[in-house]
Order: sequence, then structure tokens, then C-alpha cells
Amino acid sequence: MNRPVSLRLPATMMADLHRHLFAGDGDEHGAVVAASIVATDRSYRLLGRSLYRAVDGVDYVPGKRGYRMLTPEFVRRCVRACAEEGLAYLAVHNHPGTDSVAFSSVDVASHRRGYPALLDILGGPPAGALVFAENAVAGDIWLSTHHQVVLDHAVVVGRTPRTLYPSPLTAPQPDPEYDRQVRIFGERGQHLLAAQKVGIVGAGGVGSLLNEYLARLGVGHLVVIDDDRLDTTNYPRLVGARPRDLSPRRIPAAVARRVGWQPALKVRIARRAARQAQPDIRFEAIPRDITDPTAANRLIDCDAIFLAADTMRARLLVNAICHRYLIPAWQVGSKVHVDDPTGQVEDPFSVVRHLVPGESCLRCANLIDDTRLAEEAASTQQRAAQRYIPEVPAPSVITLNAVAAAHAANDYLLTTVGLTETGSRAEWIRHHPLQRRLAHERPRRDSACIECSDRLSAGLLVPLPVRGGAK
Repeated sequence: MNRPVSLRLPATMMADLHRHLFAGDGDEHGAVVAASIVATDRSYRLLGRSLYRAVDGVDYVPGKRGYRMLTPEFVRRCVRACAEEGLAYLAVHNHPGTDSVAFSSVDVASHRRGYPALLDILGGPPAGALVFAENAVAGDIWLSTHHQVVLDHAVVVGRTPRTLYPSPLTAPQPDPEYDRQVRIFGERGQHLLAAQKVGIVGAGGVGSLLNEYLARLGVGHLVVIDDDRLDTTNYPRLVGARPRDLSPRRIPAAVARRVGWQPALKVRIARRAARQAQPDIRFEAIPRDITDPTAANRLIDCDAIFLAADTMRARLLVNAICHRYLIPAWQVGSKVHVDDPTGQVEDPFSVVRHLVPGESCLRCANLIDDTRLAEEAASTQQRAAQRYIPEVPAPSVITLNAVAAAHAANDYLLTTVGLTETGSRAEWIRHHPLQRRLAHERPRRDSACIECSDRLSAGLLVPLPVRGGAK
């Protein structure tokens, strides 16, 4: 298998595991991580779903061949729990050290003795082992009795994500094109951006700005999803749009209508703009609604997602992908409130909401409206029959969009390259230009939320809320 095998752990799980393994006694401790599996053409990911801590002296005892071992009873309980849910079984222990770690020969021998039998019990999902140092992890993953792979890296997904490797990476070759950026976050940070796959849902006023920013930052792979076309009302705000995208040159309007000519798709404009900024970028232009299963499935192995489409269905879906697949997301937008009787502008604002898997959620914050979801799901004929009030185009201006897009792209950049403060609080921001005020909001957390609690790290085990799918 040429795809890299990686592990993604919610920050809360990693904190719990780290406290257990590195308890301050300098000794070795054990645990099991049950993980869901996401295999795509790009990567093979294990998503930490459950943590089972082995109690010292009860579940983790002196070994017969090595220093310590998980008891057969504890292993059986954990393997059965994994088999019932279709999860991978990952045995965990720690070694002394900080930035490098590896299995001992005794560890490797125990894997060879035990994992073929565990694979039979699991009946499909892999079995494997992880060994942690303070800032490093190594993994031996058995996909089958004849196919074993090493763990490439692990990502701790939180407010400030952290990537762990078996040993420190060698410094990448410098790229003079990004010299000014590298002076801020280093060659390793630029290399990390080049390896990222980022999704943008919505290629309109906000999405087109994000597309431009991310391409120029050096993000190596963009997936942009939008089924809409350019029109005269959004042309001034769409970055990269050209007059010929709106109407063909040298073709009379009557002829254009007869041959069925249409304005350019927004995703095609985004692709052209991204490739002008970065000719070697890998770009997927997907002219579909985000609730189309084909479009949604292109996001499940992203490293980050930007939600720049303000429909409830888009909110529901991106929020679900964020928590179920452990992918950080940013909801980005702007809004202008206008008093209906007078037409007076009351409170324009730009907003950025950073969605952290298991920590901040649109459903918890009551930002997913079930009534609007039902309305959006209705067909045009159903809306007419039920006499829904037609939507009136909302006021918008490129500068408000730019404030939101810049804040979101900057937050993504700084968290991805590791420049934000560790342990910083998750906060959403709203910029109110009339008051010249930047408001900070702590995301509301509901421990009973089905999305960011029960379905956290579920991956493919729970269908996404796509068209024709479950919620």
C-alpha cells in the first residue's frame, strides 16, 4: 500500500492517554485505542474512537518475555468491543524519551505471536501497536497476516493541532518562491502547507477569497465545491472573475441564448485563479451541491475545511464531517442586517467560527435550524404549494467578506504551522465595523450533543447527512 497510514486523535483523548502513560513515575503503562478506519485514494487513516486504560497490576502486569504486558483478559475485552463496532485494535504503551521512539525486539516478537489471532477475531479491521515517547509515536499496523505497515505519523486534533512522528524529520529543501513566508514559520511550515488537502465549500464572495489566499500561501491540494454559476449580482465580489465569464465575447446575445451558452461555473473560475497563483497546485473543481454524496466524499480525507456557503444543509454536513472524521473546520461569512421599513443598515458583521472536533460544534451552539433544514429540503414545487416566502438576495460587499476570509485563513495558517499558543481557548470572532469592535464568543458545549459526543471519530460507521442519506 503506497498510501501513508496515519492516526488522528481528539485532543481530549490524547490528553487523557498522555496523563495515563506519563504519570510522573518514570514507569511503563499500557492502554488500548479503538479506532475507526477511513481509507481513500489519498490516505489510510485511523481515527481514535475509544480509549481503554489498563490498570497497573490488574490489566497491565509483569511480562513473561518482556518488561510488562496487557493481560489476556483485558485484551479479549478490548478486542471483542472493537469487533462489535468494526473498529481497529491498537495496543499502546510508552517508552522513555522525548522526540524519538521505536519498538524493542521483544515488542516486535510479541506482535508476531499475537496479532494473527487478533485479526481473526476482528474479522476485517486491522490490529496494531503504538509506542509513545513524550513527543513521538511509532506504530506497527497489521492490515492482514501478510501485510504490515508502519505508522507514518499521528495528528492530535485540537485547537492547536500537533503532529507526532517516530523521530524528528529532516529539514526540507528551501523554496525561494516562499522566502518571505518561510521567514515567519520556517521551511518545515511551508512543507506542511504543501502537503495539506483543504476543502472549500462555496466558491462565491467569501469562498473565492479563501481560494486565492490558500493558493498563494502554498497549500498543495484544494477541493472547491459549488454548483452555482457567475451572475451580474455576484460578479463584483467574485475574486478571479472576468467579463468573458459573464457573457461571451464576439457572440451576439441572441446567438448565445440559442446555443445554450451559460456564464462560467464558480468552481472553474476558482480553479483558474488558484493555478495562476500556484501553477503546480492540485485542484479539484466539483460543480455539485455539497449534499451530493460524490461531493461530500471528497472532503472526508481533508486536513481542513472552510464552510463559505450559508445554507443549513451545508452547515449540517460540514459540522458532521468535522466531528466524525476529526477534521478542523472554519465557518466563514458576513451578513448585513437591514431594517425592512426604512432600508437602514443596522449591523453589518463578519464572522469566523473555528470548529474543533469534540470541542466546538454548530449543533451545540444552536446554529443549525431544523425548520430551515426542512424548508431547504423541499422542492421548488413543494415550496410554492406551501407558500414559502421567496428569498430576497441579501446585501453583501467584498470588504466585509475579505475581513472574514482573512481572519479564517490566518487562523488556519497559524494553527497548522504551530504558531498559536498551546492551550489557547477556542473562541469565535465577529467583526462589527460600524462600532469598530471585534467581539469574542466562547462556543457553547453540550455534553449530550449527539454530533460532537456520540458520533465523534465515527468516520464511515455513521452515514453522512447527504442527499438521500441519514442525519
